[in-house]
Amino acid sequence: MTKCKNFLIDIKGPALAFLPVLAFEGGTRRNIPKFEVGTLLYLWVVKANFGMNPELSCTDASGKAAEFGPLRDGYMFETSTGLSRKLLSSPPCPVLESLGKKLSFEIAVGLNGWVWVNAASPDTIVVVANAIMNSESLSGAQQIIMAEHLLKSIQ
Repeated sequence: MTKCKNFLIDIKGPALAFLPVLAFEGGTRRNIPKFEVGTLLYLWVVKANFGMNPELSCTDASGKAAEFGPLRDGYMFETSTGLSRKLLSSPPCPVLESLGKKLSFEIAVGLNGWVWVNAASPDTIVVVANAIMNSESLSGAQQIIMAEHLLKSIQ
């Protein structure tokens, strides 16, 4: 029986990406992580060339896991790649800044348009996810007003 050398990962691209089993902090041929099909992973693209499957990693440039790895619990949804870029922009996206002042939540945003949100309360997860999905066509001022309205609805 041979052990697999790579995981195949759907990154919402034209081809599946591969994640080497050694691309984890402390990864060895004997210490291979086990994931169920459908596990949500926060990764980064190491290499992407035309005509080749992209290569992923679960460690930063220094070989540490940092924030990369499995995302547990929470809720994952799709947005446009344009909105994901706005969510990752600096200065911070107005809707995230407004929500972050009143609510405690975690968020992971991928440039592929996938967003993961987690919080202690399911109500918070729903409010944050809805606010993000509704913010795409709104101006910064409109995003703040919408976020304040949603925050009033859960108090």
